[in-house]
Amino acid sequence: MMANMSETNGGNGSSGAGGPGTGGPGGGNPRDWGGAGGWGGSGGPGWNTGKRLERKLAGRYVAGVCVGLADYVGVDPNLVRVVFAVATLFAGVGPIAYLLGWALIPEEGEKASIAERLINKNGT
Repeated sequence: MMANMSETNGGNGSSGAGGPGTGGPGGGNPRDWGGAGGWGGSGGPGWNTGKRLERKLAGRYVAGVCVGLADYVGVDPNLVRVVFAVATLFAGVGPIAYLLGWALIPEEGEKASIAERLINKNGT
């Protein structure tokens, strides 16, 4: 016997357990997904755990991008630094990625990144 995707995923189309408002892509409009446990909701493993990606003040060498990424992902900061170095040597994108991280990731204790503050200052 073959089961359709809705039965396999626990829903029965757009109004089942995986439908809109219940947090799953069982059917319906994707903008409606986001109830409890949904992609935009508050449930689910690893989502909304209180972690925030930010450039750290302690342990930084330049701007805190590597330390912030390492803290967010849960790895050693030196591993992230090595990844940036390898990306610089082999692809040449390490410095560009680092500058983007510096501009887009807010510093520890700040609510907005450098880019956000620049856009809001010029936009309003």
